[in-house]
Amino acid sequence: MKLLVASAITLSLFALTFAQTNQAGAASSSGAAQAPGSQSIRIVRGGSRPSLQGPTEHFTGSVRVDPLFQASAPAHAAGSLITFEPGARTAWHTHPLGQILIVTAGVGCVQRWGDPVEEIRQGDVVWIPPGQKHWHGAAPNSSMAHIAIVEQLDGKSVDWMEKVSDVQYGAPVRAQGPATPQPSAQPRPSAKAIGDLAPKLAELTDDVLYADVWERPQLSKRDRSLVTVAALIAMNRPDQLRSHLVKARENGVTQEELIETITHLAFYAGWPNAVTAIAVAREVFQQK
Repeated sequence: MKLLVASAITLSLFALTFAQTNQAGAASSSGAAQAPGSQSIRIVRGGSRPSLQGPTEHFTGSVRVDPLFQASAPAHAAGSLITFEPGARTAWHTHPLGQILIVTAGVGCVQRWGDPVEEIRQGDVVWIPPGQKHWHGAAPNSSMAHIAIVEQLDGKSVDWMEKVSDVQYGAPVRAQGPATPQPSAQPRPSAKAIGDLAPKLAELTDDVLYADVWERPQLSKRDRSLVTVAALIAMNRPDQLRSHLVKARENGVTQEELIETITHLAFYAGWPNAVTAIAVAREVFQQK
């Protein structure tokens, strides 16, 4: 059983998933062949597939693998969300058809054999050419999550090699250069609101709270909005609640869900707090 699990994880590196329903077999058993182009859109709900731990023979440190999608013929691509805790990384490996990494949170590293270690951050997209020996993982003091997309060639998507040693992992990192300012860029939210009076507080709010904590994959932004709104209602913070009700709507929380949250909290946070929150919500919803 252990061997079967390890083999399944290895086969779809960063594209782990459980076997999908064999539609052709189902059509055959029912006696009706499915016509080309007649397949329905399929939605795999977030959290419907359990996470897996990256096997120790191919990873160093704590690595969580969340399957996203598996190739369905005639497609060959598969993908997973991989979360590395600080210091965690892959072993050296290659991909016969290359790989794409989309960094979704944190700070990490990637290195091709013979090249310097490169720093990668949220929003970066990394293309690894076919057959190139490389590794990737989290920075020593930061977790990192990325979506990894690979294609299979003759049923294989990865060839594993030796582990990355501590000396190799600790090599100097070539950090990202400063971003080129965009003349038309809009001020960041906190910089616009309080940056003139408290620039450091605005910087911490934008860089740590929103760019780091809010981007961590352990909670969806929708859930983070609900938690934040509930806390602000309980503490009776109408000024902050106003902006977070807007943000909650942007993150997929419906008006009905927000009203129900306020109603529920009336019994736990107090009637006056709920009434104040309803007044703020009315103002926000009327502006939409």
